[in-house]
Formats: sequence, C-alpha cells, structure tokens
Amino acid sequence: MSAARLVYEKRGDEAHIRFDNPAAHNALTSAMWHDLRDAARDIAADRSIRVALFRGTGGKAFISGTDISKFAEYETGQQGVDYERDIDECMGAIDAIPCTTIAVVEGWAVGGGINISSACDFRIATPDSRFGSPIGRTIGNCLSAASVARIGGAVGVQFAKRMVLLGEFLTADQLLASGFLLKVVERDQIDAEAAALARRAAENAPLTTRTTKETIRRMTYDGLPDIEALIGEVYGSADFRRGVADFLAKTKRVPDWTGE
Repeated sequence: MSAARLVYEKRGDEAHIRFDNPAAHNALTSAMWHDLRDAARDIAADRSIRVALFRGTGGKAFISGTDISKFAEYETGQQGVDYERDIDECMGAIDAIPCTTIAVVEGWAVGGGINISSACDFRIATPDSRFGSPIGRTIGNCLSAASVARIGGAVGVQFAKRMVLLGEFLTADQLLASGFLLKVVERDQIDAEAAALARRAAENAPLTTRTTKETIRRMTYDGLPDIEALIGEVYGSADFRRGVADFLAKTKRVPDWTGE
C-alpha cells in the first residue's frame, strides 16, 4: 500500500495537483495539507503557469475529508484554534493562486474536499459525485470564518446550511442547477472535458485573470469576523471529544450530543 501523498507536476503552462491516498478515499494527512500549501505558493510565484487542475486518485473520491486521528490527542480548545489557523493558511494559499483553478471531481468531495473544490474557480464532476460537510453528525467540530465564507459563497448559503446543519450530501445535479458545478460529465469524457476547459482558461489574458481573482478574493475575505473564541469553545468541548472517539471507533451512529 503506497503512502499518502500529494503529487504536484508542471506540464507546460499547466500545473497539476493530485490527492493520492486512495486507501483512505484521498483523505488529507497533515503532510498533504502542507504540501498543498507549498504547491499553491509555487504556482502563484510562477508566472508561466496559466491554469491549475486539482484531482483525486482512483476515481472514487476527490477528497473524502481530513485524517482526524490527531484530534484524539486534543485536550484544549486552543489546539482546535491552532488547527483551524493551519487549515486557513493552507486554504488561503489556494485562494491566492492568480491563475485559473479547476477541480475535477469524481465521487466524494467531503470536508476538506468541499472546501478545496469551493476554492477553485470552476468545478466539473461525474454524475455520481456527492458533496458534503457532515461535521455536525460525526465529530462535532466547526469551521473557521474563512471556510464558512468560502463554502457558503461557492455553493450558496442555503446549500451550505443543508450540508452542515442537516448533514446532507448534495448531488452533482443539484449543484449543477445551483451554478456551483460548471458541468456534469460522464466518466469516459471527463479527461477530455478537463483538458478542453484548461486550454480555454490558459488562453485568457493572465493580467485580466489575476486582477479579477484578487478582487473577488478581497471582497470575500476582507473584514471577516474574529470567531476564535467560538472555535475554541467547540474544540474544547466534551461533545467534540465524544464525537472524535465515536468516529475513530467506527460506531456508525450519531453521537449523543449534550451541548457541553
């Protein structure tokens, strides 16, 4: 079994990032998150790159979430605050990529998968793809203000509420109708569709793309509220510790939340 890794390649004016952890449906380890941050920063620094594509290995998942095993060691809310800061740094590097970004989704895009796909400019997906962030029914943690703004802005507030507050998984057809997905493409056509979309994006004037993206980034994230005290309360709670323990024990039931 190969080790979890992030594969980063440059091919002419294209950058390709592949999440390679198929044994865990491409769940992201801490090392993969940090390699993603570094790859995004490298893309941003290379003005020869005109388009970046993100994809999972194996066809069953884009990203199924984050490896949460380290959460079992958390004892304080500050550890959760530090974790969310770390994720914000990684996600912020994707937000700051000045060229066009494309997520190619096959199968599940959950947790970090919905976050990263939301950070991309365009998303195409196979008909069987599913999108969600069911943290309120699994480990009982929360998202940073930047993650809420990113996901809510991409999928729409009501769809974001359905994913988080109800734990729903949304279908490709639902998110095509909402505008979140650019296209839903059959599996045997998705490679060609991704290549064609990448070529069209690469032909755009790079300064137009760069300026437009930076304008939207500032409109989305400037002036976000400071919610670290709220994050600390959640990650420091007994509910969070119970949720993590149940999840790692694979109990497959919604924890008995107490609100404390």
